[in-house]
Amino acid sequence: MLKVGVIGGGSISEYHLKPYFENPNVEIVAICDSDERRLHALGKKYCVENLYLKVSEFLANEEIDAISICTWNNSHAEIAIQALQMNKHVLLEKPLSLSLDEAYAVEAAVKESGKILQVGYVRRFATNVGVLKKFIDAGELGEIYYAKASCIRRLGNPGGWFSDIKKSGGGPLIDLGTHMIDLCWYLMGKPKPISVSGNTYKKLGNRAHIENLSFYKAADYDAEHNDVEDLANALIRFENGASLYVDVSFTLHAKQDEVSVKLYGENGGAEVEPELAIVKEQHETILNITPQIDLLSFDFAGSFINEINHFVDCCINNVQPISTVEDGVEVTKMLAAIYESAATNQEKNCR
Repeated sequence: MLKVGVIGGGSISEYHLKPYFENPNVEIVAICDSDERRLHALGKKYCVENLYLKVSEFLANEEIDAISICTWNNSHAEIAIQALQMNKHVLLEKPLSLSLDEAYAVEAAVKESGKILQVGYVRRFATNVGVLKKFIDAGELGEIYYAKASCIRRLGNPGGWFSDIKKSGGGPLIDLGTHMIDLCWYLMGKPKPISVSGNTYKKLGNRAHIENLSFYKAADYDAEHNDVEDLANALIRFENGASLYVDVSFTLHAKQDEVSVKLYGENGGAEVEPELAIVKEQHETILNITPQIDLLSFDFAGSFINEINHFVDCCINNVQPISTVEDGVEVTKMLAAIYESAATNQEKNCR
């Protein structure tokens, strides 16, 4: 039985707590959150008696084998390192860290501890991605040399800590772009990134004046505070000659929201979002192939269940997860280079 603790009681924590609660090989033994009312509500809901307001006291609980970190981005690296040093496995919500130096520090802590750290790149665990990965691994698409991904919100700045750069580290690039970049990079075979050319824009703010159109707001939403970008885009070049274009927004004068992930290879192409489709040539004819599966699109809750169960299996069987700390470091390199490129208006190397 794996004894688990969850730190951070915001909305994302429910997508960790519920799968843990339903996994027969897990016992949730502790929860930590700085909001006492929310903490006790979660404790009651998931039958957890060990409730902590302080991180240090939570981590000092020797009963805990593994933790999920669901806190603000600016605390990810610090808590992960402390947990690893205290002999606990870690499932860390993305991003791995706010800086590349922090990412390297987490990587070093993983190696020194010998514990498992899984980065929360949840889109890797979607059913449609798993199906496509089998086709790619079998060579059906050949070498994938170009990919492009968009995650466009026309009105979707969550505010609160999401729009406070000291807590979040950035806007849609570090929040949404992390997933888009990681998913494409993962399906492309994780080629080594060498350079990026990126742009960020702060033109629209959170658009709190808009009426009659709802969007998700953070629990600590404050319309007066917003110092992150509205939009980011980037072209990423890889050592093998492949390239990836990505654009993401919290708010944009777009007709509608859009999520799109497309990959192009020598022997075929594929779309992951909005729905899984595979493009092939046979007998001098182009075929658009629709796999017959229950869910062609990203299943948010189901993917978290898959992610949590994978982490549990890795901890119990002492095997490496499919989203390792090394992967987190590489994605952090790309994110850092994009922000640096945007700030200097120059192409930057991924160091």
